[in-house]
Amino acid sequence: MKRWLRLGRLVPLFGIMMLGLIGCGNEQISALQPQGKGASALFDLMVLSLAIMVVVLVVVFILFGYVLVKFRHRKGDDSIPEQVEGNHLLEVLWTAIPIVLLLVLAVPTVITTFDLDVSEKSAQATEEGEEANEGPMTIKVTGHQYWWEFEYPDQEVVTAQELYLPVDERVNIELSSADVIHSFWIPSIAGKMDTNPGDKLTNKMWLHPEKTGTFQGACAELCGDSHALMYFKVKVVERDEFDAWIESMKNTKFDDAPSEVAQGQQIFEQNCLQCHAVGDQGGNVGPALTGFADNDMVAGIAEHNKENIKKWVNNPQEMKPGNNMPDFNFNEEQLDALADYLMELETAE
Repeated sequence: MKRWLRLGRLVPLFGIMMLGLIGCGNEQISALQPQGKGASALFDLMVLSLAIMVVVLVVVFILFGYVLVKFRHRKGDDSIPEQVEGNHLLEVLWTAIPIVLLLVLAVPTVITTFDLDVSEKSAQATEEGEEANEGPMTIKVTGHQYWWEFEYPDQEVVTAQELYLPVDERVNIELSSADVIHSFWIPSIAGKMDTNPGDKLTNKMWLHPEKTGTFQGACAELCGDSHALMYFKVKVVERDEFDAWIESMKNTKFDDAPSEVAQGQQIFEQNCLQCHAVGDQGGNVGPALTGFADNDMVAGIAEHNKENIKKWVNNPQEMKPGNNMPDFNFNEEQLDALADYLMELETAE
C-alpha cells in the first residue's frame, strides 16, 4: 500500500513537470512561438482546441467526482439510485453540447484552411483588381535527399540550404520533389506541406514572416536514412537587405580564384563543377554553391568551418547516410586545397 501511495505522489509531480516543459522552446524552431501569420493562425487553432478539451475534461471530472460521492455505497443501504434512462432533457443536452463544441472548432478551422490556401488568396487578389506582376514573390522549393533547393524565378537566383525572405511580406511557395516525398516545414513561420515527385504534383502554400531573424526549417516526412538531418536555415531580413542579397547573388561570376586557392579551384572544376553551380557556371544536380562561404552550416547540420568541410567532402555518408554525393577519395593535401577554395566562395560585393 505504501508503495502505491508513493507512486500516487509522484504522478502529480511528473504532471507539473510536464506542464513546465510545455513552456520550453526556441522561437527559431518552435510552433508554440509563432513568428509568421501562417504559424499564428495555426497556433490560435491549437489554443482553441486545447481550451475546448480542457473545459470538457474539467466538466467530466466534476461530474465523475459528484457521482462518486453522491452515489457511493453506504453501509446498510442496498437501494438502487433513480435511473435516468429515457430522460429527454439529458439526452438532448449530451447530444447538443458535442454538436455545439464541434461547430465552435470546425468553423474557425474551415475559415483558416481557406485563408491559408494560395489559390483562394490569388482569387481574392484578382477580385480586388491587383495586377499579376504586382502580386507576391514566388519561390520554387525542391526537396532532395537530403537537402533543399530554393529558386527565385523572377530574380533568376538559385540557392540551397538557406532561404532568404523579406520581413512582413507574403511570399508564395511552389513545392516539388526531385526524388521521394518530403515535407517542407518552418515551424515558427508556417505549417508544413508535402513535396511530391512529378511535374504535375506541385503543392502550393504561402509564407508571411513578421519578425527578422534566423529560423530553422526541416523535413517532416520520413524520406530515407538521413531524414532527421534534412535541416535548412530561413533568414528573414529587411527588404533593402533582401534586395542587396539578390543583387549579390546575380552578380557573382565563376571567376579565377586568388592564387593561394588556385589548386582548390582546379580540383573543384575537375570533380565538382559538373554537379554544383557557382555563379554563372556549373550543373544543377547538387546544391548551388554560390555564396557558400556566407552559409551558417555545412551540409545543413554542422558548424561552418574548414574541418567540417573536409569531413563532409571526405566522407559524406558518415555525416548524412544515404545521400547521393560520391566519394572522391581525396588525399589530405587535396582536401585542404578544396576546403580553402570553398571558404572563398562569397557573394559579389
